[in-house]
Amino acid sequence: MAKGLGTQQAAPRRWVCFLAALSLLCLAVQAVQKADTIGDPTVATINHSHLLLKRLQELLLNGNTSDTTLRVHTAGSDEIKVFNTHQLMLSLQSKTFETLLQNQTVLDLHEPPDNVALFEKFIRYLYCGEISIFLHEAIPLHRLASKYHVPSLQRGIAEYMRGHLACESSQGHVVGWYHYAVRIGDEALQESCLQFLAWNFSAVMSSPEWASVSLDLLLLLLERSDLVLQSELELYAGVEKWVTTYQPEDPVVEKILRSLRYPMISPSHLFHLQKQSPVMVKYYSTVQDLLFQAFQFHSASPIHFAKYFDVNCSMFLPRNYLSISWGSQWVINNPARDDRSTSFQTQLGPSNYDSAKRVTWNVLFSPRWLPVSLRPVYSDSVSGAIQPIRIEDGRPRLVITPATTSSDFAGVSFQKTILVGVRQQGKLFVKHTYNFHQSTDEVADFLIYADLQKRTSEYLIDNSLHLHIIVKPVYQSLIKIKK
Repeated sequence: MAKGLGTQQAAPRRWVCFLAALSLLCLAVQAVQKADTIGDPTVATINHSHLLLKRLQELLLNGNTSDTTLRVHTAGSDEIKVFNTHQLMLSLQSKTFETLLQNQTVLDLHEPPDNVALFEKFIRYLYCGEISIFLHEAIPLHRLASKYHVPSLQRGIAEYMRGHLACESSQGHVVGWYHYAVRIGDEALQESCLQFLAWNFSAVMSSPEWASVSLDLLLLLLERSDLVLQSELELYAGVEKWVTTYQPEDPVVEKILRSLRYPMISPSHLFHLQKQSPVMVKYYSTVQDLLFQAFQFHSASPIHFAKYFDVNCSMFLPRNYLSISWGSQWVINNPARDDRSTSFQTQLGPSNYDSAKRVTWNVLFSPRWLPVSLRPVYSDSVSGAIQPIRIEDGRPRLVITPATTSSDFAGVSFQKTILVGVRQQGKLFVKHTYNFHQSTDEVADFLIYADLQKRTSEYLIDNSLHLHIIVKPVYQSLIKIKK
């Protein structure tokens, strides 16, 4: 069954050329006029560009002066959509259309159903340069922009995807966007999706998206030390659910299970897994050596353990665990108002040997810290006046220091991580993370681009700044941290 935007009307091609040329001329004249009016209060700019865009939309809608017909066939169906278009408009925007229309005026195009459903929206963009996008439309629209070589639309949709990772959808979308980015080779989008999945890993494991995670993506995520989740035990539960759902071959399961960091799980929970986890019971022999090593790790001091075993691997590095043993949540109400402070305790290390040892941390937050270049200085004048300083010149500052220095820290250093949360459609997501080492009290670029003076700041939730501070113990600097 054929569908169309309008009836084709015979008209000289020169009118199409004239209209396009006129449009470009109007834009050029508008730019020149704007430059000429700068500094002259007697000159005003009359901008009717929106009317021009409206005329172009009507040109497509009514098929006026159409000289090209697109017949879009739906794969697996007899449905055909017909679009009466203009060669010049298509060729200006699309290199593919420019090539295809050199020797013909009727094109038969074959597209999957989701592409066909958005083809009218895609063609409309070619006429007016504007498009509205929903989450579920991003991939098919990007496919169309890529297939017909419309680079401006490709870039725009890729930016849209990177900027809407935290948006809520019924089935999730970030995993699907990652797999699509891999297929098209968009490394920037891949990394953005990976980063979002890592920083919001607990939410991903509890969502419908978890069932659509591929083996390659799962293994990539398991390598990362920046996964944000409650504990390694929670990660084991998610992995067990994935393995039970997919039922992969034994070598695949072994590879997955050996990617978990068993020294980060307490001995009591390790004993429980050996008896109560169906996956662990079935594949115990494939990870028996790792479990034995984990029990040894928990039974001796880290320094003593390091004399006999290689700790230079990610197996002994905590991830970004949200449990109270490794940090604290801090909600700062009205953060632009004044300085705040808090304190919390963390476990000295993940080893059960250190389970009773605690480190106290003091935290200072300042909303308007001034760098040296902006701090008040006295002038050489007699009055000794101080240079005026604007509040907005400052930027937020966060300082984390241990309350005491103890010999018990021997062999242990600490990596500090700050998670900044934002709310999207009622859910809390991690927007950014900051990492700095024990030798540094503060992170240099903390919230450097956040405007906390505005209640509408994207970093604020109900005028509050939501932070989660994590302190990860690292056994001496032998460990090479993997992302």
